[in-house]
Amino acid sequence: MSHNSQKIGTTRCPPWVSGRVKSPSMPWAFPATEGRTLQLGRAASAVQGRESQKAIPSGTWRSPCRKRQVGELPLMPQIWCLRAYEVNRLPGILCFSGEEEDGKPSVLEHQPASAWKSTFWPEDSDIFHDVTQRNQKLIPFLSPQTGPEARPRTVVLHGAAGVGKTTQAKRTLLDWSEFSQSPLHCAFYLSCREELNHMIPCTFTELISKDCPEMQDDALEVLTQAENVLFVVDGFEELKVPAGVLIHDICSDWNQKKPVPVLLSSLLKRKMVAKATLLVTTRREALRELLLLVEQPLLVEVEGFSEADRVLFFLRHLEDTDQALRALDTVKHSPALFHLCAAPAVCQLLCASLKLLMDGGEDPGLACQTTTSLFLRFLCDQFTPAPGGHPQHYLRRPLKALCLLAAQGLWTQVSLFDTEDLEPLEVEEADLRPFLDKHVLQRDRDHEDCFSFIHLSMQQFLAAAFYILRFPGDSEWQGSTLDIRGVRELFSTEARARNPQLAQAGHFLWGLLNGARARELEATFGCQVSLEAGQELLKRTSEEEEEPVLWAVGLLEVFHCLYESQDSELVSKATAALKDASLHLTTSQDLLSCSFCLQHCQDLQRLSLRVAKGVLPEEEVALELDALDGSVVLNSEPLCLWMDLCSVVSNKNLRALDISRSFLSEPAVRLLCDCMTHISCRLQTVTIFPETAYQDLCLALVGKTTLTHLTLGGSVLEAQMLMLLLGETLKHNRCRLQCLRLGLCSAPTLHWSYLFLTLQFNHSLTCLDLSDSQLLDGGAKLLCAGLRHPTCPVQRLSLENCQLTEACCKEVSVTLVVSQKLTHLCLAKNDLGDNGVETLCEGLRYPYCRLQALVLLVGMGCQEAWWELGKGQVVTGRVLAFACFSRHIPNTEIEVCRLQGLKMDAWNTKVQEVLREVKESNPGLTLDSAMGTKAPSCCQFFFSTP
Repeated sequence: MSHNSQKIGTTRCPPWVSGRVKSPSMPWAFPATEGRTLQLGRAASAVQGRESQKAIPSGTWRSPCRKRQVGELPLMPQIWCLRAYEVNRLPGILCFSGEEEDGKPSVLEHQPASAWKSTFWPEDSDIFHDVTQRNQKLIPFLSPQTGPEARPRTVVLHGAAGVGKTTQAKRTLLDWSEFSQSPLHCAFYLSCREELNHMIPCTFTELISKDCPEMQDDALEVLTQAENVLFVVDGFEELKVPAGVLIHDICSDWNQKKPVPVLLSSLLKRKMVAKATLLVTTRREALRELLLLVEQPLLVEVEGFSEADRVLFFLRHLEDTDQALRALDTVKHSPALFHLCAAPAVCQLLCASLKLLMDGGEDPGLACQTTTSLFLRFLCDQFTPAPGGHPQHYLRRPLKALCLLAAQGLWTQVSLFDTEDLEPLEVEEADLRPFLDKHVLQRDRDHEDCFSFIHLSMQQFLAAAFYILRFPGDSEWQGSTLDIRGVRELFSTEARARNPQLAQAGHFLWGLLNGARARELEATFGCQVSLEAGQELLKRTSEEEEEPVLWAVGLLEVFHCLYESQDSELVSKATAALKDASLHLTTSQDLLSCSFCLQHCQDLQRLSLRVAKGVLPEEEVALELDALDGSVVLNSEPLCLWMDLCSVVSNKNLRALDISRSFLSEPAVRLLCDCMTHISCRLQTVTIFPETAYQDLCLALVGKTTLTHLTLGGSVLEAQMLMLLLGETLKHNRCRLQCLRLGLCSAPTLHWSYLFLTLQFNHSLTCLDLSDSQLLDGGAKLLCAGLRHPTCPVQRLSLENCQLTEACCKEVSVTLVVSQKLTHLCLAKNDLGDNGVETLCEGLRYPYCRLQALVLLVGMGCQEAWWELGKGQVVTGRVLAFACFSRHIPNTEIEVCRLQGLKMDAWNTKVQEVLREVKESNPGLTLDSAMGTKAPSCCQFFFSTP
């Protein structure tokens, strides 16, 4: 955005007059203050006692006061550096002074709260007052009950665009004086949105008195005397400075000229006015950078309209109760759209569009399907041609300029524009009048010659339209001279890290690539729509890569974009190369997008899902059956979406499903299991962690011939039923399960027998992992009995961390002798003792022992046993010992240390040291370093699943 350098002390004020006044951008009026001179400008101050009266600039109010005596310090008034009309034009509210001539303090004409309610958003003053009042309670320095020592000196108001952060900050300015305990206090309002970005370098004194120049001489004196000083820094995210400048370039000299952002960062880091109270507002995307500047801030999230506020707003603006509730219910079906309704401007836009639809007898569901459909409907409704009329061609030029302006602002992160920004676009302000009249654009309240889009989302929508709209006479790329990047850059992870606003614009772009929506734009504005952007994004990044350009943003974000299109053919084309999908669902919108897109991923082979708490309803929801066809009928929207998502397991190409660390209610599990029983489900590997799923899952998988690997993670403290069901699964004559892995299971010894006795009937289970289960010695003995059966197929067994002791080692040793199938055994993290290990060695010495790999911890007292084991000629296999020796083992005749690939874990420095010593004594031993902070399971050395 091009601007002339703004001079210190200049201000642009609206044409106010005395009496009952009305601003062009303010459709309501209020009475002027009687008996007082109130000229509204950037500063409202009451610097008193100057013998030579200076001309009071626009924006200053001064009450009568006594003269200052020679040598006397100026009497400190309450100083407010902000325009009264900037705080929604509240006359009289900012009229504070020190003492009157009679020694009595001046009195406010109105209380801040009552004046706020009567003049701010008059149609909805009660709603907005209540919204801001909720947040005011979270700001400690506004609470008389909070002592000064307990009040944080920095408060950060953060939230999404348009939810009321600026409104909250301005109300805080009003309420702050009411709660200040000191008669000497002052406040300053600094807006980053317009002035601070375009001011020339200045001193800190000039900055805080920029619209009240005569205050410069007294600024230092005033701030020194003030007992309470409040600085409000509004719109921190609007500062345009290179990365790192705010952190490293700091100034503490009030009279040194510096760029305004440097002065501002110095204020935030308390190099200026160290004892001041700071209130800063910012969007979420700039919060991280802000936190690098401020010390120990209190973070207050401004959420905007609550759900109850939205209901009240809809009821008020749609008037008909049934119509309002119907509209609200429709909006709730689109989580992204309902989330945007936290912004009052979006609520207003929704109400206007949906009322028009319903008054015409149309179903609002289609318009609220996505955010794109709603914003498109709003835009087209404002300029719909008359019945039988032609597209409004006169809007082509202003629409083109509007989209260019939106795209330029998107890439330069600018949301407030003036007439100078229109010059490069070769368009006059008058050309944009239709969009101002129809509330696509709005005048800025503080600067009549500036304007912005009604909400950031509208700017992002029109920026996305820039990439698809084509106008007569277009011959080349229009964005090269306006800092607008190409469509590929819109989906660059690096660009999005610098500019988070690009993500929503990307969603809108894919929404506009829907053919029906493209035709609606063409019919309304008489322009052409090109879908080349979608083709460009679906091209492969290179000849070697199969993934399209779009996939650079991550699979979940890709699904959000594709859902916005609502085009099943486009989704199928975009995901044609997708074989593996890993998704972490944390919001309702994640669930909605994934349930839509996964149904069209026909070649998907492996799916990993992680469902966060709160995505699915946790309460019990009854599953009803349809009386006609017996299908499941759900009254829960999230469960309906979950059922759609689960239907992907019926995809004939899907082979592996992993639902780990997920929060699934019993109804959600039953829906998943119901899909698994479908004849077209051909899953081979299933991993699922929620304990509530085990019973239904086992029932669903009984007799499933395609299933070969099953992992049940998590924790089951009473696993009796699980053991019984697993036993029935393994006994089934159609069971083809090859690998079974259980999580932390606890059951009485007798109940373990339900599982272990079935090992003699099963002919497919070759791998059994019981790591971390509370098997105990009694359970281990029952397991060994099953393993010794001639028909038992188990070859690889992990009993890591199963609380085993020396008492079970005799049974294990006998099993090593008898079993003709067992080749790999993990006994790590069990306190077997030296005697227990010696007992195991007896089995290992047996000539027909088939064991090839053994993982366990070996103490110093077992060295003799190991030496004897290696010395003999009876070891026919390869024995892997995860040994923790405290001293060197003589390398003479010790065959056991002739190992390949012993893994050294970086998580245990003691083990590292010992293994290095073993390595020095045995040059033929190779140590594989597994770097990481978490100890891997020892059984992973030989346990593997597809």
